[in-house]
Amino acid sequence: MPPVSAAGPPGTGPNAPSSGGEPTPSDRGGRTAPGVGEEHAQPLVGGAPSGAPGFGPPPDYPADPRNDPRNDPRNRLYDTAPTGEPGPPPPAANAEARTQPEHPAYRPRPLGPAAPAGDDRQSVPAPEPRPTAEPAPASAAPRTAWCAACRAAAVDADGYCERCGHAQLRERDRLEQVDGPVAVATDLGLRHHRNEDFFAITGTPTSEGQHATVAVVCDGVSSSTRPDEASAVAARTASAWLERELSVGGDARYAMFDAIIRAHQAVTALAEGGSPEQNSPACTIVAVVGQPRVVTVGWVGDSRAYWVPDDRTSPSSRLTEDDSWATQMVAAGLMNEAEASADPRAHAITGWLGADAGEVEPHVASFAPEGPGVVVVCTDGLWNYAESAGEMAAAVPPDARARPLEAARSLVAHALRGGGHDNVTVALVPFPAYATRAGSA
Repeated sequence: MPPVSAAGPPGTGPNAPSSGGEPTPSDRGGRTAPGVGEEHAQPLVGGAPSGAPGFGPPPDYPADPRNDPRNDPRNRLYDTAPTGEPGPPPPAANAEARTQPEHPAYRPRPLGPAAPAGDDRQSVPAPEPRPTAEPAPASAAPRTAWCAACRAAAVDADGYCERCGHAQLRERDRLEQVDGPVAVATDLGLRHHRNEDFFAITGTPTSEGQHATVAVVCDGVSSSTRPDEASAVAARTASAWLERELSVGGDARYAMFDAIIRAHQAVTALAEGGSPEQNSPACTIVAVVGQPRVVTVGWVGDSRAYWVPDDRTSPSSRLTEDDSWATQMVAAGLMNEAEASADPRAHAITGWLGADAGEVEPHVASFAPEGPGVVVVCTDGLWNYAESAGEMAAAVPPDARARPLEAARSLVAHALRGGGHDNVTVALVPFPAYATRAGSA
């Protein structure tokens, strides 16, 4: 119904008879719906009690069908005309009065096939087919990855969430590998945005018909440029050279020395074409070759190797000495070990691989264990939480030689529980080695 204006000249209020002959709600004897504004007032069906003021007999319905309340779909009572009163006019009678300009968005759909002759049922529009998803074109961009922190699909190409800034895990942030009897695990840690450690493990038969195992662990120097690349190229280069030399019967000590020199050259090559204002790529290295009767260790920097026997009543030992400020102070007799370790400069390294390392002199040592056990090869991300040989032995599970991968996982978890302030990498080399099939996990 067209709304009735609430404001007008005198005599046109809600209770005054309308000048056009259209009765107001009070004229009709109806009641205004409670809570409804006068401009949208509609009569409520039903009479008032006899003698109630303001109510009179129902008036004649207006001639204009637009003002006839029986034609209002909201008044469902008028769908059936009362006895003795004319019913609502047919729809065709109101077609012209209700015709409005056609809007493109509301154009009627085409009707279906016409009904057969003699069938008075109205034709029903044919159902429209459901839209089907079109296959994405081959050139469509790949779906954005979900952020592991805020669960938003907003991870950019660099691996950072555009919503919360959280760095997503990369492939090398958490890795595990098994090769023959040797196992290794590495973890990003809890404070770093990328894993700058790397490793390489392998095994090879020697010319004497024996088997040699190799484990190399490198730690990128965080203050240098591209430390993750430096550690990766150093570990791979050293491992490949050791495997080659041992397979043709080369001496493990000479092969170890040459392997570290070649790793240093590979890291130095990364600096070619770089800016002179930036630190060259750099890393530390520690490598172990396990043979039936001897263990050979080589290192530069502060990555370490420990010997942990199966019989924990036998003494454990640290097989490497750090290239660090603290070690130099103790060796020079200027401080004792406790004083040097407490100094803020204690962990500053004095030896590394890279273009700005100067002349590199690898450390190489051989060790003949008296019984079975494991060699723990690790970065400072682990030994910071188990520094002495006794502390490391206490952290290594008793069955580490039989289950090296589980032991490596346990040591990584030990570092994370301690705070995980750095990347953590640990390799376990059983001695003597179990004859297990090579594989990876």
